[in-house]
This record gives sequence, structure tokens and C-alpha cells, in this order.
Amino acid sequence: MVKHKVIIATRGSKLALWQAEWVKGQIEKVKPGVEVELRKIKTTGDMILDVPLAKVGGKGLFVKEIEDALLKKKADLAVHSMKDVPTDLPEGLHIAAICKREDPRDAFITQISNFKFQISNFKSLPQGAHIGTSSLRRICQLLNKRPDLRITQLRGNLDTRLRKLDEGQFDAIILAAAGVKRLGLAHRITEILPEKISLPAIGQGAIGIECRTDDEFINSLLKKLNHKASSICVRAERAFLKKLEGGCQVPIGAYARIVSQESEVRSQKLKQKSKIENRESEIIINGLVGSVDGKTLIKGSKKGKPENAELLGIKLAETLLSKGAGKILSEVYGK
Repeated sequence: MVKHKVIIATRGSKLALWQAEWVKGQIEKVKPGVEVELRKIKTTGDMILDVPLAKVGGKGLFVKEIEDALLKKKADLAVHSMKDVPTDLPEGLHIAAICKREDPRDAFITQISNFKFQISNFKSLPQGAHIGTSSLRRICQLLNKRPDLRITQLRGNLDTRLRKLDEGQFDAIILAAAGVKRLGLAHRITEILPEKISLPAIGQGAIGIECRTDDEFINSLLKKLNHKASSICVRAERAFLKKLEGGCQVPIGAYARIVSQESEVRSQKLKQKSKIENRESEIIINGLVGSVDGKTLIKGSKKGKPENAELLGIKLAETLLSKGAGKILSEVYGK
């Protein structure tokens, strides 16, 4: 059946609407003449703002009501930040496309005074500095580097978080760089935190599009929006998370990237100016599980062929479990 109208389910935040509008524009490009409408849906995660997400379940708090709309055919597709999407989806739904990923890293943001950042970078934070974030993943990594930091919950939309920072409630806040950039606020970023300080969340920076598995028209349409490399990397990270049985609000981080072996060899032998032809690409995935107090970080890395991406994610999870990651996660879930 040919459809002439497509309804996109989305949360109502500025970032969610930006992402949904972007997907709307992409659909209109690949399928001219199709009418695309946005339907805003308030999720549980949007309504609970005074409690850390990890304490109210974490899994699916930003997607459940949206998925209900898909299942009830009140919408044809949903646009998500992939870092908010549980690894187990309701029967009849799937992620049909993952769009080209924005910067997956975390952004360190401080106040601006006289056109200068009051604190120039993470290393310059004063002793006992007050940091705002609601992410257990960020908390465990920051405390591992700086156990003196005072970290407290920071929820709300991006504007609210920046306002609290500028009011002096925090010395710095940590946000996903992708959202800050998408909303045109890249100038507020003091520093992009490198992976060695803060390994990103699973799927961070990637937009995913969910729909019904049996909707042939929508599935065919969304194939054109899928970015192959981003999809491979995010699916590897999600396989890692699923094997750990982790939710969206746990101290787990992972980041996968595809590199050409040629570029790897060149970088290693730059002085000899070596040039290797016809090298295949490979995927590298780094992962970690950390205790909330930051005293223990269990890390690992795997690399292999992109076609084995999800298997590599699973093997990496198994490696971390063999090092004691399961015990850490059990303690987190117990609390």
C-alpha cells in the first residue's frame, strides 16, 4: 500500500524536535511528495525530573510511550537518540535505520566571563570542584581521575542545564557533545573530553529510527537513511551492552569505530613514508564497566572485521565479565 502521509513520533524537547525535523527533511528528500507530520509524545523520562534515572529503572524511560504509539499505529516511525534506546525492543518493532553519527564524545562545559571560559579545561578544575551530571558512566570515570570532585545530579533539557551552570550552581557540567552541536551551541563547549577521560555512552551521537517490522513502505523508505558505518559501530556497542545485561543508566561505556588498516600502518610507519595498498577496514571497540565511586574501572578492547561487529561486542563483554564486571553491575542493580 502506497502511503502519502508519514507520522513521526518524537519527544518534545528542543533536541528531540531538531532530530525529528532533520529526519523529516531527509525523508522529503528521498521521497518527494510524501507529507510528513511530527507527533509529540511525553515520555516517563520527561516527566520525572527530580530523581536520578538510575533509581527509577533507567531502561526505556524515554521510549516506552513512543513505542506504544507505534504499536497502536498512531505513528509510522519514531526518532530516538540511540543512547536512550534499550537493547530489547518490543515484539513487532525494530531499528530500521541509524543515521550518520555526530561526535560521540562528552563535552566539558564551564561558565563564560568576559568572552573567556572561567575554567579552561578538565585538568584545570580546582580541588573539590562541583560538577553536574546525572550519568553514572560519567561519574565513575571522572571520579577515577579526580576523586576530589563533588558530583551531583543534573537533569532537565539542555537550556535548563546551561542556565544552572551560568547561575553558579556548578563549576562545570558534562553533556553529550552531539546534542550541544546540533542545537547550534558548540561555542559553549570548553573542551571535548578524550576517551581516556570519558568513554562515551553506547550509541551516543547517533540518531536511530524505529518502526514496525511489517510496514514494508516505511522499511523501504528508511533503508535510504541508514548510514552503514554508523550502523555497524552502534550495533557492536549495543551487542556489548546487551551481553552485560545493562540498561541505559548504568556505569557502562563503549565506543566502536571503523578504520582502514592502511591508515593504521601509515601512522605507525610515517617516518618511512610507507604506503600499503588494498588494506581492508577493521572495527575497533573499546569498552568499560566502572564502580560508581570510581575506584574500579574494568576496561577492554577488541578489533576485527566489520561483518563480525556484534560478535566482537559480545566477546568484549565476556572479557570484562571475566575480569569482574558482573560483580560491579550486581552491586549497582542491588542499590
